[in-house]
Amino acid sequence: MSLTLLQANENQPDDNDTIDIHYYLRVIQRFKWRILSLAFIITLFTAVVVFSLTPKYKASATLLIQAEQANVVSIEEVYGLDSGRKEYFFTQFEILKSQQIAQRVVTKLNLINHPEFDPDQQPKNFNFVSELKALLPFLPQQISNYSDEEKLMIKRRLVVADFVSRLTISPIRKTQLVKISFISESPKLAAEIVNTLTDVYIESHLESKLLMTEKASSWLNERLSALKTKLDISENTLQAYQNKERLVDIDGVKGIEAAELQELNRQLSAAKQRLKQSEHIYNLIQKKNADVNSLIALPEILNHQLIQIVNEALQKVKTKVSELQGVYGPKHPIMIAAQSELKSVNENFNNQVKLLVSGISNEYQSAKANELNLQIAVTAKGQRFRELSTLDTKQKELKREVESNQQLYNAFFTRLKETKEVGEFQSANARLIDPAQPPLLPAKPKKKLIIGLALVVSIGLGGILAFLFEMLNDGIRSVEDVEKKLKQRMLGLLPLQNVKRNQKLPLRHFFDGNEHAFGEAIRTIRTSLLLLNIEHDAKVIAITSSIPGEGKSTVSTNLSFALAQIEKVLLIDADMRRPSIAKNFEFPSYQSGLSNILSGTHSLEECIIHDEDSDIDIITAGTLPPNPQELLASKAFTELLSTVKGKYDRIVIDTAPTQAVSDAILVSKQSDSLIYIVKADSTREKVIKAGLSRLMEVGARIDGVVLNRVDLKQAAKYGEYTGYYDQYGYNTQVGNGTTEKLQDNS
Repeated sequence: MSLTLLQANENQPDDNDTIDIHYYLRVIQRFKWRILSLAFIITLFTAVVVFSLTPKYKASATLLIQAEQANVVSIEEVYGLDSGRKEYFFTQFEILKSQQIAQRVVTKLNLINHPEFDPDQQPKNFNFVSELKALLPFLPQQISNYSDEEKLMIKRRLVVADFVSRLTISPIRKTQLVKISFISESPKLAAEIVNTLTDVYIESHLESKLLMTEKASSWLNERLSALKTKLDISENTLQAYQNKERLVDIDGVKGIEAAELQELNRQLSAAKQRLKQSEHIYNLIQKKNADVNSLIALPEILNHQLIQIVNEALQKVKTKVSELQGVYGPKHPIMIAAQSELKSVNENFNNQVKLLVSGISNEYQSAKANELNLQIAVTAKGQRFRELSTLDTKQKELKREVESNQQLYNAFFTRLKETKEVGEFQSANARLIDPAQPPLLPAKPKKKLIIGLALVVSIGLGGILAFLFEMLNDGIRSVEDVEKKLKQRMLGLLPLQNVKRNQKLPLRHFFDGNEHAFGEAIRTIRTSLLLLNIEHDAKVIAITSSIPGEGKSTVSTNLSFALAQIEKVLLIDADMRRPSIAKNFEFPSYQSGLSNILSGTHSLEECIIHDEDSDIDIITAGTLPPNPQELLASKAFTELLSTVKGKYDRIVIDTAPTQAVSDAILVSKQSDSLIYIVKADSTREKVIKAGLSRLMEVGARIDGVVLNRVDLKQAAKYGEYTGYYDQYGYNTQVGNGTTEKLQDNS
């Protein structure tokens, strides 16, 4: 990449950092009249269409839908409905919009024959396909095979669909109110339809409620008959069972048996305790083998009350004998009587022990027999109690079935009576709060709003199209485009000059004192070029463009005029394909020039022409050669430039366009500086970039771009060239006040 391109890139702002508001304002300002024209046309068309539309009127009524029924009895419970749920209201809203309600309203008001709804009375829309088929009989035609009844049904469906599309149901938040609206061409008809719709809805609810009551009564009657039969069967079964088992008061008998069984269990427990005690004593007695002394040692014997009494008497007698022995002798009558008494008491004691042992054995046998008898009695009593429990359970089961059937029968019988009462008292679930009134003003179309929106939208659309055209426009029209799109330096610009059609710009327009703007523009380009090359001796200056007609020859000539005012200048026409310098200076067509010098047919002195008015020397293209590229690439061209460099301060070379041929590339290799001419807002960006790229590939030094034929009047409005012309007075108006225009002479 050349140094020129790098320098240009260094001066470019970062587009991603800031948003150029001025750029958008300039785009809008540039296209403002086209935007306003588009907005005016669209708004005017919209106004014509809106005022041609038939006005539509919207009538509304407010309906109260009650969730809580005023009736004491709710038949909906028979079918499991709950009017207290939120879904109930949404269901009612859908019913209001249902086909059934709409069809009843259509029938009641005979809308099927109304001109506004009847499809046969509506204007027919143009159908291109149908018309084409009618004009071309050989195409398959659509044949209607519908009967009159089917056609009427289709017509009714179309009317109902149209009716539903105009109907609006709008619930009012946090209330039980709903707003019903209908749109019609007739305000009176719109109000009538809304009021009729509310009446039909309320009537439909009452009819459905009555039908529900009738169905409920019929079902309850059928069910009641079946329940009655089932109740009779259960009662008969209970009675037969009681007769079979001879049951009178089974609960009382069962209570007595339970008490007796409890008492027997208590006695059995006590008998077992006594038997256990007796068995223990009995076993001890059996082990002592009826030895009285051993038996007396037993605590059970010794602690017996009778034994203790006899033992006490025995001890007293022994004490008495012991006392008498100390007083009397063994043969004393008192002593003999005492011994006799002791013997008698001792025998009695032994007898009592034996009797006690015998009584204990008998008591054990008796306790054992008693325990066995009680065990048998408890078993028998328990068996009887279980039998009674089984009978009681079966009887209770039969009684429960009778009671259940009786309750169910009573409930259905009560509900049947309630249903009949409800059938005689019909309560509506809705009532009209605000009836619909014929509207005074149409609801559609909202002309002011539509026209206003059309104006706003059309202006927005115009703005979008303006930016779209701006994005699609790849021409170069401003300094910003040169720097951002082409990545090049801008040397200057030439204002668009006002000349007559099919006429060229005068050759010496630069010297015209009345054309101050044009002359100042050329001098600005000269100054920029000299300042840019102040450290670089750029003697050979090549001037080219992308395509023919961009003004390179005009710039070459006038730049030579400007340079000649301070330096000695040679102008060379190197465009040996479509030369224009000789023609512009009105030289004869046979004038020898560059091609003659390079081919060796003429010398340099023979081909140089001096222009007295501008004080420049000129070498025309000369005779058009068949091989201009070979001549420019020859050693003779290099030698020619070396020769003239010693005689002139500046050599300005007008070359062929870069996109047409490669002549400019050959000339750029021999040049110290190159100026690229771009026709403002004309040549495409891709074409310019392609030409610049070809030059940079060969290392050409491109000092900058000159924009030609710039409309300064428009530029002043958009501020696109601020700093490039205002400070030099390019916007000075001349003559009758019109902006000067530059006509390309190339």
